[in-house]
Amino acid sequence: MVWPFLAVILYDKFALSATEVGLILSTAAVVAVFVSFIGSTLSDKLGRQTVMYATGVLYIVSFSLLAEADTVTMFAIVITLCSIATALWRPLASALIGDIIDDSKTRELAMQSMYFIVNVGCAVGPIAGVWLGLTGQQSSFYITTVAFAFLLGLLVWGFSDHKKSQHNTESQSTTSAELENNESVKESIGMKQTLAILAKDRLLQCLILANVICLFIYGQMDSSLVQYLTRENVPKLLELVSSLIFTNAMVIITCQFLLLRIMAKVELVHRIQIGLVLLMCSQAFMAVNAPSFFWGWIGAVVVLSLAEAILFPTMNVHIDRIAPDNLRGAYFGASAFYDFGFAFAPLGGGIILDLFGGFWLFVACSAMCVLVMGLYYVLEKLPRPDFTEPTKSEVHS
Repeated sequence: MVWPFLAVILYDKFALSATEVGLILSTAAVVAVFVSFIGSTLSDKLGRQTVMYATGVLYIVSFSLLAEADTVTMFAIVITLCSIATALWRPLASALIGDIIDDSKTRELAMQSMYFIVNVGCAVGPIAGVWLGLTGQQSSFYITTVAFAFLLGLLVWGFSDHKKSQHNTESQSTTSAELENNESVKESIGMKQTLAILAKDRLLQCLILANVICLFIYGQMDSSLVQYLTRENVPKLLELVSSLIFTNAMVIITCQFLLLRIMAKVELVHRIQIGLVLLMCSQAFMAVNAPSFFWGWIGAVVVLSLAEAILFPTMNVHIDRIAPDNLRGAYFGASAFYDFGFAFAPLGGGIILDLFGGFWLFVACSAMCVLVMGLYYVLEKLPRPDFTEPTKSEVHS
């Protein structure tokens, strides 16, 4: 919920243009993308527990500073720190699930459940803020700081409890050996290997490009949409923003598993195409909706959220299916570059908003959806490298 309110605060406090706000948010997000990629490797060397503790502390420090920032430069620095903390936390949490759960089906359910629970938090947070009478003041970020301090306490308890349960399990030594082996495999797949794969696998390159564009479109909701509504002097703006975030999360909460069940027999690429059609419709809906029509925005976000509930979980499944067993870590590492779409969404959207206005921003996003559909259409026809060759050379060497 933080990004939309930051866009409002930066506009109200410093009268920044949409492009300037977008530049600040995009710069922070770009830094976060690289930190996310490097952070996973760092956690293999230092241990998941150590890096997660450090990330929790960084969350507390950065949001405390955010509550006190009083210059554009200070805001830019602190927003970057917040982005780094988030970029570190997400892959660490996913990797931790992989560390402690051996069964692949249980692991997949845990990943889906984590995505579900995050959206529960997204639903409760903004609406709770409105009920508490918060109206976007900087001091409100102290509440976020307290929340992260509570999270850090839960993390300490969780790690100590897990350590006790490991000591009481006879298979502890076997599990530890397996984890050490897994960590050594992960450590051997670094940035150079990932970049080499990106250079050879045309299917993967096309998939990354398609999903970067897809996340660029979706990222407009967190930045450019809010700036557009702010500049149109929409009445009760913060209530509308909170309602949009709440609606987005509630649709995902209620529909995520239902949609996955309904589409279980639909081919993966066709499932993605359905999600892209819904995403395109949501952008067209936003383009024609009157800025002051509250329920129009709610309706558009409902359609957008249905698209998200289909697309986001499916992206992970897709990367899992195309990844060779011996390069799975590298492929999931490469998928971190999807976040460049989110990173450039505030800047790209802000520029279009300043130059052409909200209508053309959402029309452009609709056209981009068509482009992504085309990329997915040609995806399976693209050449791929022979993954047995590196293995053979390694054996001979």
